[in-house]
Amino acid sequence: MTIHKVALNWKGKMHFESEGPGGTVAIDGAEEFGGEGKGVRPKAMMLSALAGCAGMDISSLLKKMRAEVAHFSIDVEGELTEEHPKTYRSVSVTFKFYGSDFKKSKIEKAVDLSVTQYCGVMEMFRQFAEVIVHTEYIEQ
Repeated sequence: MTIHKVALNWKGKMHFESEGPGGTVAIDGAEEFGGEGKGVRPKAMMLSALAGCAGMDISSLLKKMRAEVAHFSIDVEGELTEEHPKTYRSVSVTFKFYGSDFKKSKIEKAVDLSVTQYCGVMEMFRQFAEVIVHTEYIEQ
């Protein structure tokens, strides 16, 4: 069994520093709640974790499939519920691939494998939100 562990340290007001495997992350609240813009908001970090998980999968899969692209990015947008506790009701994930002469069938397979099989964060999101996936190709 694998156990992940983080340590959170208060830096004053709504500012915290989270230390975990591989590094530290600054966390801060919104200004309307006493934050000072010194870090990422906790819910936004969840969206970053989703993008990071899928990105690592896809990067590895594209290399193995020999379907490398010039660049790719992932945009994630989450819609929060109105009532407290506010949670993500839906999440849109857009995979953007940049380059030319795309091997689209391999790229789409890599995205599909990440989304349906490998990305544990994606699976966690599915437990509480509708996840919508889009893929875009940008010719350069």
